[in-house]
Amino acid sequence: MSKSAGVTPPSADAPVPEATRSGSRALFAVCAATLLVLMNYTAPLAVLPQTARSLGAGLTTQTWLINAITLGLAATLLVAGSLGDDFGRRRIFRVGLTLLAAGTVGAAVAPDATFFIAARVLQGVASAGILAAGLGLLGHAFHSNHGRSHATARWASMLGAGIALGPIVAAALTALGSWRWSHLVLAALAAVLAALGGRLLPESRADRMAHIDVPGVLTLGAGLSLLLVAVTAGRTGWLRPAVLIPLALGALLLAAFVAIEARGRAPMLDLALFRRPDFRIATIGAFFTGLAALGPSTVLPTLVQRLVGLSALGTAGLAFVWAGTAFVVSNQMRHLGTRSAPSRQLALGFALTAAGYLTMLGYAGAHSWIRTIPGLLISGAGSGLLNAALARLAVSSVPADRVAMGSGANNTARYVGSAFGVAVCVTVASSLLPAGRTGGFSAPGADAVLLLGAAVALIGAATALIRRRVGTPATA
Repeated sequence: MSKSAGVTPPSADAPVPEATRSGSRALFAVCAATLLVLMNYTAPLAVLPQTARSLGAGLTTQTWLINAITLGLAATLLVAGSLGDDFGRRRIFRVGLTLLAAGTVGAAVAPDATFFIAARVLQGVASAGILAAGLGLLGHAFHSNHGRSHATARWASMLGAGIALGPIVAAALTALGSWRWSHLVLAALAAVLAALGGRLLPESRADRMAHIDVPGVLTLGAGLSLLLVAVTAGRTGWLRPAVLIPLALGALLLAAFVAIEARGRAPMLDLALFRRPDFRIATIGAFFTGLAALGPSTVLPTLVQRLVGLSALGTAGLAFVWAGTAFVVSNQMRHLGTRSAPSRQLALGFALTAAGYLTMLGYAGAHSWIRTIPGLLISGAGSGLLNAALARLAVSSVPADRVAMGSGANNTARYVGSAFGVAVCVTVASSLLPAGRTGGFSAPGADAVLLLGAAVALIGAATALIRRRVGTPATA
């Protein structure tokens, strides 16, 4: 029997889902850490111009200032989930918080862009441990479908809350002193949570021999890194050796990763999970969420600030509108429990995301940030639905001893999509410039980003509905 199966589920008519003291403590710790991860993720967005000037970063380097943490996340989420299942989810969770504190201090004291990017990569690696192990801990603490739906909806709401609060805190502290202050504050909070994690969380792990999939780690991390290098370099031309060589090498390494995982005795990603329709829907939906929702929405604050001339606090306020709506919607989804099919939630979430983007068309040309607000509310509601559905599927679509692996796979797909989405959006926004102008962004480029995001979101909606029709219900 798995060590994670030691809690007896409550009756179906229980008024509060598994409201045990240990479950409540675990939910608080995991949600607080997830909130902190997303605050770190989004803190530089509203103050990117100030950070770039301080570090001497050009436009291409600025893409890495944003995307470095995403690279660390995408490259290590799967291994973090596997390590959590094998060596203890609480242990990986606390190690992640400790590394997050160290990486955030590094970002605060960075003397140049290279150091800052390295610190952000470390933040991404740390965040991978927190997110993958955190959902695994919730899967261990809540066993009934109703309890997991409640807990994962709370967890998903922290994604929106962190995205909303990160830019606000960074912009406010930058206005008071320096962009570095927000990193110091967030590092202190991570250190406190790391110290409290041992008291608030029970340990859980899979009942099998621990193993580290070293070939899988190396091929996945290197392959994703090279692909992201290629996409980022494509801003100045796609047919150059600097783009084609890393693109080809990255594709080969990812093919090698799939072959290694298919033949390995203890892979960090069990490819047999893809036989489960719910797992396929969760993974594909997470990728499109990163590509269509996170990518454009990550670039949008910088575009508004550069093209409309909004202040850092004003830009953070717009991010708050979008992410705050996502928080409210995700949090409310816990009341629906299992009555709403996740695939339908995904389709509706993608449709609202596309509608929100189309509503914002023309804001840059009109030089009006007010025109973005209706679209931010609509796309924020869509993001909230996506977050809640994906969090629920991440833990319900895999066996009990694979919950951290399921979380790692889901979040890997999400942040791989986000990394490519950010790089492509920056490339598109900076490529449609008036004749004779070099560098920066343009109003046509801003509209092109919104149209691209809407098109990808509609493809995601169609994919969720098609998968629902052709698939059969999976046994959790």
